[in-house]
This record gives sequence, structure tokens and C-alpha cells, in this order.
Amino acid sequence: MEIVCTIIYQLTKDLSPEEIKASGFDKYYVDHTLALWPQAAGGIPFNACEFQSKGDPITDLTEDMAAEQKARSTYENILRLVKDPEVCDPIRYLREREVVHFQRFGEGLRIVQDHLDSKNFYAANPAFDCRK
Repeated sequence: MEIVCTIIYQLTKDLSPEEIKASGFDKYYVDHTLALWPQAAGGIPFNACEFQSKGDPITDLTEDMAAEQKARSTYENILRLVKDPEVCDPIRYLREREVVHFQRFGEGLRIVQDHLDSKNFYAANPAFDCRK
């Protein structure tokens, strides 16, 4: 988040009012000036609902893996649209990190699954339920 916000700051800090209007950034500017306000490309502000947690290791690790893949694909979409190396280089780095995180969460999921009772694979939350 910090890297992406820094890139946005660097790209917008010296915009003139005319450039702000021409880029379609004027509605954002009215609410936030050039301050950073994380939001989706469609304008929906970031909120805690973006984080999902159920307390079940299989559910949570699967959600973590999905989040990493969604971030990776977002970075790839940015790289398709942007050609500035000062933007692309850190975005490529972030994309690589998402791939590594996905792999680590996948390893964690495999470890959890390997320690579950194969007859009761999804019937109980292994963190809480001790039934056989």
C-alpha cells in the first residue's frame, strides 16, 4: 500500500488545475485535493470489508491465496496500461511478492490439510472442533 501510494503521490504532486481536469481527476481532487485516499479504480473507497476472516484455517488460507491472486492480476493490469519504468519497476516487484505470498499460503494450506483427519476433512473446524 505504501509503495502504491508513493507512486501515486509522485505522479500527482505537481499537477496543475488544468491537468487535473483533463485527466478526469477533478472529482477526486474536490474531495481529497491531492491527498492519498485508497479506493478501487471504480471509485469505491477501501474499507475493512476487504479483509475476510472466518477463524477456520482452511477457509482463511484459501481466502488469503485468493487475495494474493487478485492483487497479482491488478498489478498485471497496471503493467498493461502503464509504460513509465519508474512506475512499472516497483509494480513488477509487488507482483513478484504476490506470487511468493500465494506460494507460501499454499504451502501453509497443504500443511493444515495434511494434519486433518481424512474422513472429516471439511466437516469441522480443526481449530475448535475435536470431534472425530
